[in-house]
Amino acid sequence: MIAEVVQYLITDPQGVYVDATVGGGGHAKAILEKASPQAVLIGIDRDQEAIETASQVLAEFGTRVKLIQGSFSRIAEILIQEKIKTIHGILFDLGVSSRQLDAPERGFSFSQDGPLDMRMDRTQKIDACQVVNSFSEKELADIFFYYGEERKSRKIARSIVLARQRKPIMTTGELEKIIWDCHPGRRGGIHPATRVFMALRIYVNQELDELPKALASIVQYMKEGARLVILSYHSLEDRIVKNFFRNHDQLEVITRKPIIPSQQEIQSNPRARSAKMRVAQKLLREEGTPA
Repeated sequence: MIAEVVQYLITDPQGVYVDATVGGGGHAKAILEKASPQAVLIGIDRDQEAIETASQVLAEFGTRVKLIQGSFSRIAEILIQEKIKTIHGILFDLGVSSRQLDAPERGFSFSQDGPLDMRMDRTQKIDACQVVNSFSEKELADIFFYYGEERKSRKIARSIVLARQRKPIMTTGELEKIIWDCHPGRRGGIHPATRVFMALRIYVNQELDELPKALASIVQYMKEGARLVILSYHSLEDRIVKNFFRNHDQLEVITRKPIIPSQQEIQSNPRARSAKMRVAQKLLREEGTPA
């Protein structure tokens, strides 16, 4: 949904923009290409590998780009550090990137066997392997149900505990098989491991805690008329965004209903099928209203 992001995000071609989840730099490149040569962009990502990739993709833009490794919940701290007082737009593309999913050594996906990791920031201590092998049955079931909305959460948690009593669960393939065996006779639909892997990733990276912190701190840095564009891929994320937009007295909702990818885009990029894009704009102050 790169075209839609650029269309809704850029309100001032010479503005200061933030890509809070810069990833491989795809959105950032499109923003800088569409904006004027005077526009600048701050790119943030907690994955150091993403920063390294983005630095290569965005090298042609020189000093117009500043890339920073860190969590987007630190966005206010980062803007202060960079001496930026106001921004004209900010993008959050939530969830895991295709580059991370396609790297088996990162452990985000069950499509290729790899170590159970799932850390976006590989310097953090806790990973998916520790969660799967040391959390109680109840804790695991709660994670799968709350973050993954997995209906068989208790059965899967019980199977994991029984399996790890025999030997530790070390790889994505081992975990995927345990989950698969909890769905005998299954036909069609999404892979049975999808929701559990998503739940573990969200828990390990504290994604639902990071997002509200970032949203709560960013509006004060937005210039009047600046846009906040958020792509979410999970119902809990989307609920956080929708409620934040609706309840913030300084924001006007631009997209009454979320924008979803076209069938053509889903065919070319199946991972985009669950994407929802919501956009809000900082309200203009009425004349005589104090800042």
